[in-house]
Amino acid sequence: MSSMSFRSSRPDGWIKPKAYSDASLRFKAHGKIIPMEEPGFLARLFGRR
Repeated sequence: MSSMSFRSSRPDGWIKPKAYSDASLRFKAHGKIIPMEEPGFLARLFGRR
């Protein structure tokens, strides 16, 4: 066993979670949710997502 302990000036994310943000506030901050992959040719041609 080691007697050394780890110290950090920043609080851990598990101890201090993020504050709740409303969906409309997230939309204002980050914009529309977009898919990670680009739609294929036929999807773009026929307007599907």
